[in-house]
Amino acid sequence: MPWQLIHSPRGSLLCLLLLAFALIGAGLGLRQPSNVDEERFLGVALEMLQSHDWLIAHRAGEIYPDKPPLFMWAIAALVKLGITPLVALFLPALLAAVVATACVHDLGVRLWNRRVGMIAGLLFLATYQTYSIQRAGQIDGFLLLWIAIGFYGMVRHLLLGPAWGWFYIACAAMGFGIISKGVGFLPALLLLPYAYGVRRGWAGLARMPGEGRAWALGLLVVLAAVSVWLLPLLIKVLVYGNEAERNYLSNILLKQTAKRYADAWHHREPFWYFFTNVIPKNWLPLVLVLPWMVPAWRRELRKQDGRYLVLLGWVLLVLLFFSLSSGKRKLYIYPAVPALVLAIAPLMPWLLLRWFAERPRGRTFFIGLAVVWFCAWFARGFIEPIKDGISPRQALMISVAEQTHGAQLVLTHWQEGHWLFARQPLVHFGMGTPNQVDRAAGWLRSHPHAYALISPHQLSRCFIADKAARVGDGDDEDWYLVPAAADNGQCLDAASTQPTYRFIWEQPLD
Repeated sequence: MPWQLIHSPRGSLLCLLLLAFALIGAGLGLRQPSNVDEERFLGVALEMLQSHDWLIAHRAGEIYPDKPPLFMWAIAALVKLGITPLVALFLPALLAAVVATACVHDLGVRLWNRRVGMIAGLLFLATYQTYSIQRAGQIDGFLLLWIAIGFYGMVRHLLLGPAWGWFYIACAAMGFGIISKGVGFLPALLLLPYAYGVRRGWAGLARMPGEGRAWALGLLVVLAAVSVWLLPLLIKVLVYGNEAERNYLSNILLKQTAKRYADAWHHREPFWYFFTNVIPKNWLPLVLVLPWMVPAWRRELRKQDGRYLVLLGWVLLVLLFFSLSSGKRKLYIYPAVPALVLAIAPLMPWLLLRWFAERPRGRTFFIGLAVVWFCAWFARGFIEPIKDGISPRQALMISVAEQTHGAQLVLTHWQEGHWLFARQPLVHFGMGTPNQVDRAAGWLRSHPHAYALISPHQLSRCFIADKAARVGDGDDEDWYLVPAAADNGQCLDAASTQPTYRFIWEQPLD
């Protein structure tokens, strides 16, 4: 490709998009679900296709209440179009990365110039958290699509507007973000530093007095987007739903949102967790320039430059929002990265000039280091899936199906991969219910041709170890395959109010 191509906004954008495809898409087709989250979301999407229930997600026949369904819809739609499931799982995040790169580049060009747009795009793709999240088949990678569009539309309106069309696009994106994951509303936080700047007369902010109705319409657009899923769900549950579905509605609307934010039941971390445990690694290489950027930002803010006020204000608000929650995971603060790179990019030429003015070889070293950085991530995209090989849960379920000749299998204390890769009829008693092993023993008594999958530390309480076969890799997947004849008679199948679930894949995942 001619070097002259990068000297135009379209050419630099094309180069960035190709780089995004190369980095995030490296190894696509070789990758397999590598953790329980990826296995869960792929399984839920495939079960949607099989059951045709698109409003309430299910996991092996049991309602899955933790997340709204839009991400699973996206995977299921791709599979429906003929894309193999193990590719469809990762495509939404790849698309989101490409769109976010385009948004960051375009805002850099519009707020400053073509060079800043190119630098901002490169910084976004170079950030470790971009690589780690956008290559995964998880909701947060897909959420970036809506966060990026919402962020882009809000900035076009607040800093480059008035642009009410972009504002309403941003509102729609936030609505779709909410039904992907509850925090999809985050771009709305841009309104806080914007309102402060307008009130204080900062430069570079679009003034829009007397537009109360137009602002209020944005909320209606958000609600309309959310209603794509929520309205038919409410009708189904309130008019036709059973108790389990009503519990699902309460869980997804309250427990998994406000209650989880205020009093999380896992991933509990102290207030400073993101600043000490996440940012130093996950925001590399951006953190390396912060000692120079902070004083430079202070100078720009003293000039009352509204661009820095809105961008940096949003970064701080995102960090504060998640730091105040008792539950924290490293990927939560990722939405702040696009704004952070846009605040860094216009100052990078000044910083590089300062670094290399008296060290001409340093510039060559810096360029070489950047090339090595990107090449290393590209190569890692192929090396990791080849090194990891087949999922241990997939290998386990293949072995179990062969040893049981496809007989009915009772799962206890299972993970999503056991259901996703199953090749035979399954029975289980709920993902987190108590007394699963006791109920498995009772099930085997009444179904003597079935088998159960029991963990080693649970085996001796209800079963005779000598009559069970050890399966799995002996490490993460260490199980006993138990026939009905292994029952030691010590466990009674106590009456339980919890239901029994049966499930079978019409087309097992290869």
